[in-house]
Amino acid sequence: MDFDYTRPRQSVPLRLVAGRGHYETVVRAVIEATRSVWIATANLKELMVEDGRAVPGRARTATQTGYRSVLKVFDELARKKVELRILHAGPPSGPFREEFDRHPRLFRGGLQLRACPRVHFKAVIVDGALLYLGSANWTGAGLGAKGTGRRNFELGLVTDDHSLLDQVQGMFDGLWRGAGCAGCRLREVCGAPLDGRGIAGRT
Repeated sequence: MDFDYTRPRQSVPLRLVAGRGHYETVVRAVIEATRSVWIATANLKELMVEDGRAVPGRARTATQTGYRSVLKVFDELARKKVELRILHAGPPSGPFREEFDRHPRLFRGGLQLRACPRVHFKAVIVDGALLYLGSANWTGAGLGAKGTGRRNFELGLVTDDHSLLDQVQGMFDGLWRGAGCAGCRLREVCGAPLDGRGIAGRT
């Protein structure tokens, strides 16, 4: 598979997102996914999302916002048979691992994680219909989940263009299946070659 190319110029409908715009556009699309969520990220950390669900006995107001781990959201999506894949470079953060291990449905295959130390592109693909490409890692600071003054300065593009979706999904799936492993110069030091075993260090 060719990972080195420049595609011909094309007209593509795009939306530019920055800061909190990542949360409102990308994270909300993930939460509302119905078929699949594919995420590529260099850094993988726990992410807290706003919880707008009604709680019995507690009135909801505009000033009261609860939060929950996005891994709880993933658990709900996995229960609905939504395919969840995360391709990441570095080991997941401690809080991510701790929360991940609280969800048997996820670590039994509901959320598939594969590590490749050379992955540095950031992409989120939802239902094969929405594509995010940008600078943001899958972290609260990157995706605008943290408050003003604690967020990274990030920029990204969101599109529903089928051609771009096909190209990025093709690259993601190729890496996922190990297409870049055979000739990789980091193969000997790779802690978790893409052999289908899932989360880095887990067998």
